[in-house]
Amino acid sequence: MADAPGRYALDDLKVSPTASLFEGFRDEEVDLSFFFTRTPPGAEVGLHVHPYHEVFVLIEGQAEYRRGDERIEAGPGTVIVIPPETPHGFQNVGDAPLVQLGIHERGTMQQTWLDD
Repeated sequence: MADAPGRYALDDLKVSPTASLFEGFRDEEVDLSFFFTRTPPGAEVGLHVHPYHEVFVLIEGQAEYRRGDERIEAGPGTVIVIPPETPHGFQNVGDAPLVQLGIHERGTMQQTWLDD
């Protein structure tokens, strides 16, 4: 819920201890959604796909992204683009929290998990 028109607190969007989710169609009729995550060292998000692009903006920490058959090491200030239907995931490979924004080009997030 918005704490004022068009303004949201990340804590109010929390869907887990490490992630906040904004879905534009649900809250603002905006065709965009995002995850803001703080992933602890060593933790990972398994392989999944979306029917649209996802763009990661790495803010703090070190990550290894899986994008199809590629493995991409990245640090702060890096932008990673994931094409539609491309299996992807990431792991925090540093010793500090991984802070990033995962931007989805749809107002409602759609995700299919591939890992068990």
